[in-house]
Amino acid sequence: MQLQPKLIALQLLHLRNPALGEGLEEEMERDPRVCVMGEDVGHYGGSYKVTKGLATKFGDLRVLDTPIAENSFTGMGIGAAMTGLRPVVEGMNMGFLLLAFNQISNNCGMLHYTSGGQFTIPIVIRGPGGVGRQLGAEHSQRLESYFQSIPGIQMVACSTPYNAKGLMKAAIRSENPVILFEHVLLYNLKERIPDEDYICNLEEAELVRPGEDITILTYSRMRYHVMQAAKTLVNKGYDPEVIDIRSLKPFDLYTIGNSVKKTHRVLIVEECMRTGGIGASLTAAITENFHDYLDAPVMCLSSQDVPTPYAGTLEEWTVVQPAQIVTAVEQLCQ
Repeated sequence: MQLQPKLIALQLLHLRNPALGEGLEEEMERDPRVCVMGEDVGHYGGSYKVTKGLATKFGDLRVLDTPIAENSFTGMGIGAAMTGLRPVVEGMNMGFLLLAFNQISNNCGMLHYTSGGQFTIPIVIRGPGGVGRQLGAEHSQRLESYFQSIPGIQMVACSTPYNAKGLMKAAIRSENPVILFEHVLLYNLKERIPDEDYICNLEEAELVRPGEDITILTYSRMRYHVMQAAKTLVNKGYDPEVIDIRSLKPFDLYTIGNSVKKTHRVLIVEECMRTGGIGASLTAAITENFHDYLDAPVMCLSSQDVPTPYAGTLEEWTVVQPAQIVTAVEQLCQ
């Protein structure tokens, strides 16, 4: 009986990310239309080993290594989706997908509408992003704000092994184009996930911690900064409610609204840039829909509007830290 936890631990420490990799593998087994394409996704296994072992199992046509040509292979994926396949396109780094912005905006998001409903685009575009550890400005992009205004695109951000697998599987099964944002610093997270098949709702937020005093809305890596701050806040006598919004487009205003109606105060914590970021859109949505329930203005903590520095100490200064979250809550709850 004591062997089982050890076996689970060994599985979690396997080189391939067990959550994203297992979710992708299970969907490829379930549906022969699912295929993967991107730079080094084949026998190398992807830049963060999400696709490790899939080329050996499914072959080079279903796990297709591409040239360094993001605009081309993203367009190829969109075309494959139009003709009946369910491609998963990996950007080696989310910043590189700026080279495919034309394909994502003018084709991926709009073709269902501009074709009069003749085509659906069941494609998943995924990859690592966010501020890592001294990866430099070009490899520390947060592109959520770039893509959120594109009509016809859904966007989700995973933050745990459980929701990473569930969102991956749900995105692959969706008839809509979905961008799945992964964070470079969360690939090594470990968590026991169910053996049975499950998916997560692409349009549903997750209540991480119930509370009464203030609603803290966050996603991706900032979930962990918020929970670290929450421990300090509880010791100081505050009772914060923490929600991982997960769905960046559309927002789950039902879950968010119920929390706002209970706490009457809102703090948004994001790693996205302050100007035109997810937090700005979320602030507008809360103000428009739940203004009468607010006892204080919505506050948003975001990354600074500067290129991410390479120097570690400067890099840390550009991203919201737990101490700033504690200070903001104390200010809002005065």
